[in-house]
Amino acid sequence: MAQFMDYMISPKPLRVVDLTLDPAKLSVRSLVIRNAGYLPGRTHYRQGAVFTYWAIVYIAGGSGTYRVNHGEQQRVTEGSLFLFQPGVHYDYGPDPGGYWDEYYFTIEGTRSQEWLGHWPIQQNTVMHPGEDASSQNRIDRIFALMESGTPANADRASLLLESLVYDWVQLCQASPAGGKTTRLAQLLEALSATLHEPFDPAAFAERHHWALSTLRRTVSEYTGFALHEYVHRLKMAEAKNRLLNTEQTVKEIAGALGYSDVFYFSRLFKKITGEAPQLFRKNMRSVR
Repeated sequence: MAQFMDYMISPKPLRVVDLTLDPAKLSVRSLVIRNAGYLPGRTHYRQGAVFTYWAIVYIAGGSGTYRVNHGEQQRVTEGSLFLFQPGVHYDYGPDPGGYWDEYYFTIEGTRSQEWLGHWPIQQNTVMHPGEDASSQNRIDRIFALMESGTPANADRASLLLESLVYDWVQLCQASPAGGKTTRLAQLLEALSATLHEPFDPAAFAERHHWALSTLRRTVSEYTGFALHEYVHRLKMAEAKNRLLNTEQTVKEIAGALGYSDVFYFSRLFKKITGEAPQLFRKNMRSVR
């Protein structure tokens, strides 16, 4: 993934991955991710932006505004989702003096028209699916698949993005099952809040009024991971952020994330990411 600095956009390194394949080699052509980007700490506000392709934008942190064709200004907060469509004017970005952490996916193909025609997508409206570690894990997987440079993985990235967008849209809907959806969102948010402490599943379940067996089953059904692995993956996503954007040592990062044994932390990091922490930091920083 290319990393570069653009101080007009953010004081932090930006990360962008482009589709380098001939689309004719893809099996999934109705939904193609042309590029994906992560703009952490974005400070730049754009006015009158017009895009050639559809784009999906997810805000993982910070706040700001979004406006379509000079209409009403809409509020953007952590966990917000909105779309860009070709030929429309947009004013968007973080609040003055503020920032937001932005993920975007530029797409093409006929599949987006089916979304708009048959899914309950609130076009030209800021949606609020919320923030949870499952979304972050899937976003990380999409970037990794795109980065591999193979047709099969580019197809997988597109299908995973569609699944993610579908789940985001469903989370935004008010329905009789809304209470269950709300409780699930609260659960994932509570798990995200355990980043900086050792994780005790029994104590967590008691504190948040879940039966431990129900907690394990719910997390597994929704995320595809066992409870402990899900929490470890959530912590490793934060570890990657710290390795890239701070000068903390591996031992300091391990301690900050609730791991007293740095060697255990390093083994987990390598198991989940494929690289040891120091090697990950070296390789990612070498492309800046």
